[in-house]
Amino acid sequence: MTTPSHPVAGLAGFAGLAAEQKSQDVTEWAARIGWVVGLLLVIALVYWLMHEGWKWRGTLQGDLPELPAAPDEPGAARLTLTGRYHGSTTAGQWLDRIVAHGLGTRSRVELTLTDQGVSVVRPGAQDFFIPAAELRGARLDKGIAGKVLAEGGLLLITWSHGDRLIDSGFRSDHAAEHPAWVEALAVKNTEHNQEGAR
Repeated sequence: MTTPSHPVAGLAGFAGLAAEQKSQDVTEWAARIGWVVGLLLVIALVYWLMHEGWKWRGTLQGDLPELPAAPDEPGAARLTLTGRYHGSTTAGQWLDRIVAHGLGTRSRVELTLTDQGVSVVRPGAQDFFIPAAELRGARLDKGIAGKVLAEGGLLLITWSHGDRLIDSGFRSDHAAEHPAWVEALAVKNTEHNQEGAR
């Protein structure tokens, strides 16, 4: 036969359990705010360094002449394209981004090919014109500085400006239009080479 436990003993056991429980740690707001502020400062520093690097690259490319403007009468459009401009690099060096004169600014784009050249209209960024005599051809590729797409997803137009050969990357809203541009600009380049040989 079991003897009932003494009520005082039961209370003592309960008090022991209560004493073993720990209160929840108090959040140290000062430390947490300090970490957040520190992280924000690091992010701001990284963005500032990137901005300074961009400006420094533009300074190094200061010898690049001003971009040509479209002629008043460019002629009838042979091809048009709407899509995105992804940037320009030194020809054949897909990581050597050119930022001078706004060539590093990504934007929407409208391209128009005429007998006089290629008109590049960029809402929110500087427009420019590639004269027919400066066109060196076009090809399909998958990447340019800061942008990688599926194989053949990028239209690269190669052109001469000052003493530089430049690759400018475009992506049409309808990628099926790219091959027609490559073919048309190859013909333009052939015509230019034939005229130069005369």
